[in-house]
Amino acid sequence: MKEINIEVARHSLAHVMAQAMHRLYKNVNQGVGPAIKNGFYQDFILPKNFKGEEELPQLKKEMQKIIKENLEFVKKQVSKKEALKIFAYDKYKSEMINELPGDKVTVHTCGEYNDLCKGPHVEKTNQLKQFAWKLERIAGAYWKGDEKNIMMTRIYGLAFENKEELANYLEMQKQAELRDHRKLGKELDLFVFSEKVGPGLPLYTPKGVIIIDELKNFIESICRKYGFEKVMTPHLAKIGLYETSGHAAKFADELFHVNSKHKQEYVMKPVQCPHQTQIYASRPRSYKDLPIRYMESEKQYRAEKPGEIGGLNRVIAVTVEDGHVFCTPEQMKKEIIDLISSIKDFYKPFKLLDKAWVSLSVRDKNHPEKYIGEDKDWDKAEKILAKVANELKLNAKRCEGEAALYGPKIDFMFTDYSGREIQIPTVQLDFATPQRFNLLYTDKDGVEKNPVMLHRAVLGSYERLLALLLEHFAGNFPLWLSPVQIAILPVSEKHIKEAKKFATELIENKIRVEINSEDETVGKKIRHAKQQKIPYILVYGDKEAKGTQLSINERGNNDVIKMTKKKFIEQIDSEIKNKTLK
Repeated sequence: MKEINIEVARHSLAHVMAQAMHRLYKNVNQGVGPAIKNGFYQDFILPKNFKGEEELPQLKKEMQKIIKENLEFVKKQVSKKEALKIFAYDKYKSEMINELPGDKVTVHTCGEYNDLCKGPHVEKTNQLKQFAWKLERIAGAYWKGDEKNIMMTRIYGLAFENKEELANYLEMQKQAELRDHRKLGKELDLFVFSEKVGPGLPLYTPKGVIIIDELKNFIESICRKYGFEKVMTPHLAKIGLYETSGHAAKFADELFHVNSKHKQEYVMKPVQCPHQTQIYASRPRSYKDLPIRYMESEKQYRAEKPGEIGGLNRVIAVTVEDGHVFCTPEQMKKEIIDLISSIKDFYKPFKLLDKAWVSLSVRDKNHPEKYIGEDKDWDKAEKILAKVANELKLNAKRCEGEAALYGPKIDFMFTDYSGREIQIPTVQLDFATPQRFNLLYTDKDGVEKNPVMLHRAVLGSYERLLALLLEHFAGNFPLWLSPVQIAILPVSEKHIKEAKKFATELIENKIRVEINSEDETVGKKIRHAKQQKIPYILVYGDKEAKGTQLSINERGNNDVIKMTKKKFIEQIDSEIKNKTLK
């Protein structure tokens, strides 16, 4: 028997699902139904008596029946006129037919059911029995992805080569649900959202700010080692700044416009690079001044579509750790290598780069309108980044069409527990922006030239990284990053005074402490501290109050550790300084 590709099986299952819906509900209007990563989906306009996910078992049963019937998939080319007759009952299929190029379209017939589809499919439905599949969930989706259009019902299915692969994926999804950063963020009291403030605008609690500040201090300490200096730019600018940079056109639908009574049109900044060019341009520069390296952690704003906003991964106000290098062409290669080294330095304590892959993101030459700058500069930039990637053995995958507006880039790609790819660190090479802003330096021969501009994000978006770290550690942040590093639990009221005295000693050593003085049992206090995923728990009773010995509960260790107060402080101090990962 001819081996069947899993993508073909997934596409065929989407077809079978649509056929089953038509049998159950008769002439259902439907949208697209492709194979996707891990499965398939199909969009429908469903009748009012469709009750949602409780209908899925019946739908699955009908699909199994179609598979068992061993119906043949028959492909045929028909005229658009004939196709419009076949799908006269379905306004969305009819719309697609009218929009397709040419005079003919492809229709697949399976038993009594016709679908507008290029395929490919399995030869007969019974061949789908060898695959493991299930109907997963129901969601909403706008027709053609446009929020101005009608909302359709999207039914998702999973499909894998065998039951083991399906079971592994379901277990991974279960873990992803437990590690969902939105759930953990609420449980650990790190951030909140308010309808009165607006969607996509996270509000950080004191504990959440501790994590943000620790990350900010860490990235700044690393970047200073590579010669970066901190700058600060405003949250808005005149629209002309972004017209010059090209961002006004690129982000036209995502810009927040601010109009004052003085008739000046401002825009909330979608990016920071145009602002930083103006710091460079504020005075004459010599080749002796270069390279100049700026770093900044500030808010950027994008008017995201309401349906795409969710958690910390897609927000309207995003805090971005951003940096730019202005250098000569001769300095360029070393600066790129140093930027990649800074990325490795930052992510080393998290062990995140171990499973990351690298994209060499280049332009799509078939669509030059998407980019600014000259072809010769693009050719040069792409060659330089490819050379550096090869020399550093990054095993970079060339991804066409993924370049930035102004130049190619090296992107580090992570995968979260839901299997979604997330791009955070990036190094971008830009010849175009210095030319557009007429940025200059005087070389050793007295000739004015444009510098090369390198854009880099190491930490990237604080929101996106916090979401990734929450899910990566399942909320069990390493000691240096934990909002509360030690919980002290007095056994009774008489132990509170001595517990506070020791807490003061810890605080003086820059250790973050929380004392639970509530009138509760020790067991309940321990459970609460463990739920908050606090790395160290100290039960403070008579022996601890009167002596130097501590009883320590370490996260992930069921044994109680005995240690002197002095040694404990020394150990905690060492773990924080070394950013120990436990």
